[in-house]
Amino acid sequence: MTRGRLILMPNTLDFGVDDSLDLRQVLPQQAIDRAAQLQHWAAENAKTTRALLKRVAQLTPLAQPLQAVQITELPRPPKGRATGDDSADWAALLAPAHAGHDLGLLSEAGLPAVADPGARLVALAHAQGLEVVVISGPSSLMLALAASGLNGQSFAFVGYLPVEAAARTARLRELEALSQRQQQTQLMIETPYRNEALRQALLAALKPSTRLSISVGLTLPGGWTHTATVADWKRSGRSLPDKVPAVFALLA
Repeated sequence: MTRGRLILMPNTLDFGVDDSLDLRQVLPQQAIDRAAQLQHWAAENAKTTRALLKRVAQLTPLAQPLQAVQITELPRPPKGRATGDDSADWAALLAPAHAGHDLGLLSEAGLPAVADPGARLVALAHAQGLEVVVISGPSSLMLALAASGLNGQSFAFVGYLPVEAAARTARLRELEALSQRQQQTQLMIETPYRNEALRQALLAALKPSTRLSISVGLTLPGGWTHTATVADWKRSGRSLPDKVPAVFALLA
């Protein structure tokens, strides 16, 4: 029996909440058409998957009603524990592909498996000999890096920083020293309601000459990128919204 493929499907960057968003201005037609045909999904969040499919259905008829589409969320670690023995749950996600159906993998926003737990499913698909197909679409990290004017030849994504103030400051100074030593851009993200707290932490911890770039709401109406030295950021007094995703980048 012919096996299906794992299709890495891009998502919008608004978490499915901006009703004014024109899907065709964010995703290529290939992605819209492919999403309409997929009947099996592995997703970080079922709600945002349904939101995407509703948008797709406004442009291209779905192969079957949304209620009949199978959406299975990626396993989450047991509450209070960083990891758990969930290997069987991850393997079960690939059952549709082994049964001959293409399986879509979707992140809450952007490209799956980039700053996203779906990477584990991609690795498992390769290990099991399944074909992996990636569809072009937006990545907030790459868009922010391109718009920053910082070093795009050498960069690293470091994810989330510690929430505790002292540990966060220590980590920022470590990243700044690494950036200066290797001339490497350091990219990071934060939960939107902590955007402003991270901005303030960056301004307090980094040297005045370090360049800081912040991108907010990329691909969304009113989205912006601003790059300046830490000293100039302090003078500007510019604050950040608490409900819109942001990407932070520094280069010492």
